[in-house]
Amino acid sequence: MRAIDVMASPVYVVAPGDNVAYARNLMLKHRVSRLPVMEGDELRGILTKKDIAYRLRQTEPMWRRRPIDRIPVSILMAPEPITIAPETSIRDIAAIMLDRDISGIPVVNEGKVSGIVTKLDLMRSAHIRGLTAKVDEIMEDAVTVNRYHSLDHIIDTIKGKNDKLIVVNDNGSLAGIITESNLAFYEYLDERMNLPKKDVTHLRKEGPAGQKRFRYVVEVSAVAEDIMSRPVITVSPDASLQDAVGLMLEHQINSLVVVENGDIRGMLKRDDIIKEVAK
Repeated sequence: MRAIDVMASPVYVVAPGDNVAYARNLMLKHRVSRLPVMEGDELRGILTKKDIAYRLRQTEPMWRRRPIDRIPVSILMAPEPITIAPETSIRDIAAIMLDRDISGIPVVNEGKVSGIVTKLDLMRSAHIRGLTAKVDEIMEDAVTVNRYHSLDHIIDTIKGKNDKLIVVNDNGSLAGIITESNLAFYEYLDERMNLPKKDVTHLRKEGPAGQKRFRYVVEVSAVAEDIMSRPVITVSPDASLQDAVGLMLEHQINSLVVVENGDIRGMLKRDDIIKEVAK
């Protein structure tokens, strides 16, 4: 199979001067995670939900002075994006995506963008249907945050762990999941266009044998429980990859939390499956 066999077309695009609010609404409306940035017929860059998500750090004064939704796409886009030809093979596309850590590649034919291939397109391809491994053979270790961790802590952690975090309760049980989509599409401004605030408290003991009391910790703009998705779709470690892919496509998600007897064992990501295609 080739790019032309699986690519999406036509492609939703934005201009360099469009603001991030317009781009984000376009992503939400059409359920896409990236938009080629076009100036006429010329491809100038690409804007992804990751570009938006990772600029939400609340410690950056620039974004406090100028809300991110009002920023032109040209500031956040990645210039000179990688492109492929219509005849590029699925295996080569999977290898490029993994090597360059990208989730979508514009297809250019005779100098014009004719489509785009995403990881979701690869997941729907015939190559995936030929995989025979079990979930526990390719799943990753679970990376967790507490439901009261701050937005800044979440962004710092998710950047180092490649786009997925499991949110847990104080007792270690599964509470939710945070992805780049949760960050990119989080409405972080309130109705007065201010950053919302909340008080966070934790249950803490006064001493080693003392009584537990709720203690004030810090006032923050957002915490994990505000951003996370729930309920979480789970899969067992001995399930087949075919069953796992079926769950991802059915629920339109790209990761599954692996659970056995109520315990979190790991996480299966779309990238783990695409690695099998690239071999």
